[in-house]
Amino acid sequence: QVQLVESGGGSVQAGGSLRLSCVASGDTYSTHCMAWFRQVPGKEREGVAVINSAGRALYTDSVKGRFTISKDNAKNILYLQINSLKPEDTAMYYCAADAVCRYSDYDNFRRYAYWGQGTQVTVSS
Repeated sequence: QVQLVESGGGSVQAGGSLRLSCVASGDTYSTHCMAWFRQVPGKEREGVAVINSAGRALYTDSVKGRFTISKDNAKNILYLQINSLKPEDTAMYYCAADAVCRYSDYDNFRRYAYWGQGTQVTVSS
């Protein structure tokens, strides 16, 4: 079993920055692959970025150059540095984990076994 707890969300103005964190506890083998998703009401959960324990990262096109995913394997903490925030980045951000990374469909939320409760990011113009 794995428990994921996100933090770091908040309300910021466009152009601002936030750093989201996700602390993982429990079976660390099952956190080899960790990802950030986001969701707005009425829409499907969207994959933002994924990273494995070796540091291989992948991003969805809309966040490339603005978001940076990183993982502290020793502490089992996942981060998402978000810069140049836009109003369209407003969403609930979720941390997800699984034992296996499949980069071909990393953005398929159904693939991930473990989820956090989410942290809200609100960007005003």
